[in-house]
Amino acid sequence: MFPGLSRRSLLAGGASLGGAMIAAAAGRAQEAPPGAALEPVPEDPTRVQGQPVLSENGYGSRSQFESEVRWRYPTATAHTSWSMTPLASGHGIVTPSGLHFERHHAGIPTIDPRAHSLILHGMVEEPLRFTMDDLMRLPAVSRMHFIECSGNTLTEWEEPTLRTVQGTHGLTSTSEWTGVKLSTLLEMAGLRDGAAWILAEGADAAVMTRSVPVGKVMDDAILAYAQNGEALRPEQGYPLRLLLPGFEGNMQIKWLRRLEVSDTPYMTREETSKYTDLMPDGRARQFTFVMDAKSVITFPSGAMRLPRPGYYEITGLAWSGRGKVAKVEVSADGGETWEEAALEGPVLDKCHTRFRLPWVWNGEEAVLQSRVTDETGYVQPTLEELVAVRGTDSVYHLNAIQSWRVAGDGEVTNVHA
Repeated sequence: MFPGLSRRSLLAGGASLGGAMIAAAAGRAQEAPPGAALEPVPEDPTRVQGQPVLSENGYGSRSQFESEVRWRYPTATAHTSWSMTPLASGHGIVTPSGLHFERHHAGIPTIDPRAHSLILHGMVEEPLRFTMDDLMRLPAVSRMHFIECSGNTLTEWEEPTLRTVQGTHGLTSTSEWTGVKLSTLLEMAGLRDGAAWILAEGADAAVMTRSVPVGKVMDDAILAYAQNGEALRPEQGYPLRLLLPGFEGNMQIKWLRRLEVSDTPYMTREETSKYTDLMPDGRARQFTFVMDAKSVITFPSGAMRLPRPGYYEITGLAWSGRGKVAKVEVSADGGETWEEAALEGPVLDKCHTRFRLPWVWNGEEAVLQSRVTDETGYVQPTLEELVAVRGTDSVYHLNAIQSWRVAGDGEVTNVHA
């Protein structure tokens, strides 16, 4: 099945990779990375006592040999900017809360949950106000969903620009989200006839607002107050955010403070001059809420180097805002031929799905690609196909197939193929 693969070659390849990883870790351990504490490393850990219980004051830290962090795109100001998830170092599908991507328009507010409330008004029978305690007393749900910024991959429309998968695709993350279904609150308030849209408003300095269709809200929207088993992080909207599974990230308002029901959309800045898709004929697509099916290979990916020919496991992530991932195919020859990858369960609705495919690299140049098909039958397009329809005047909603070139010396680079 895998030409040239033997136990000896597999172990040799693993030793090469492992040795490089150990050397890199040793080099990093001169100072503690974020989230870790620097401790002396004994020659033999079986002959000395380890660190005492609660030595980190009751909140755990990661190993000093792990250094993955988010990377901030170099915008002019750090208050209106974004940071990107290190997808290449992820395992499984869950993104650690501290590595979940960020997008802010006026910095991260500091909000006391005891003083925070959510107002629900407009075309409802009874306007309501909820404190955080009120919300937490209501029936809760916990669900796994991805969030993706519609600007994810925005640098890659016309030419390959950023070197790593963190730079090209790092504006997507998956978490377990816990909160109350927004439909529960609307049922309590009572929607009036003709109610069709809801304005969601945040408590940040940008007072971020977006119009959301009532149909989506009644389907699967969540008012989330927890992420991955603990309260939301401040950068993720503490103490309350709107979660709209499968919709573009900008709509999933953080630091949520107000919901106003109307019969028409509100035409805010973020859905008129921003977050619309300018087409080649000068018209703009508006309300392009759903994030279409997308996938990317995270290993091997840009800025890596394969140490030698032999066996590797190609792996990556696939997702769709329209439902579940149905199939992922992988090509090692720039799309000339495709082989179906294995999907690692669970395969969940509007959630990242991990795919895997064994591959024997023969030492010659290869171009790696992945292509996802979702349960609606939608197939991830090539960049050429997408540009033919959309042009290159918009920066949003780029979900084209990504290509990684593996050179003869093992170096992996971002290319258009």
